[in-house]
Amino acid sequence: MHDEAREGVALSRRSILMAAAASLAVPHAGRAQDNWPPVFEAGRSQFTVVRPRAMMPQLRLQDVHGRDAIVTAKPARITLVNFWATWCAACKLDLPMLASLAASRPDRLDIVAICTDTKDIRKIRAFLGGLTVQNLACYVDAYGAAAEASAAMFSLVGMPITYLVGTSSRVEGYIAGAPDWLSPAGARLLQFYREQG
Repeated sequence: MHDEAREGVALSRRSILMAAAASLAVPHAGRAQDNWPPVFEAGRSQFTVVRPRAMMPQLRLQDVHGRDAIVTAKPARITLVNFWATWCAACKLDLPMLASLAASRPDRLDIVAICTDTKDIRKIRAFLGGLTVQNLACYVDAYGAAAEASAAMFSLVGMPITYLVGTSSRVEGYIAGAPDWLSPAGARLLQFYREQG
């Protein structure tokens, strides 16, 4: 009986020590979770973090009126860089969603939509003419800058695809498809990256 009682005491001490160790580990795990972005999904895709985080380069593009433009991430702002094509059915949903997001005037957010399949500005304008995208900054990859950047850091794993560039001007991740950026999940993801330094 004496040995059984000692064994019971030893087990309860062991249980207490294990519980204490577990309780110390929980806050660390919680903090690690805080550094990971919230889940944001679109159909079968979800926001995917990329590492290492590369700096977004300056992109020499043309707007849909044929004027040259230099597009770059601005410090302390988030930039959504969207790649789309005139043959892409999902782009007909994605571009108006991005335009709605731009019209909602979100805090510290820039949106750039780059056509990847053609340099024919008339064809691009005709495609965009059938959509509600007045508030969206659309560009043409007239000089191949976006194609070059896509080979280096903006891998086009689907179409459309949107890359999120954080406040430090580094590429944080991407989501393919036509996500609802105005949804609570989209707002949480954007807010998460606004708060990152």
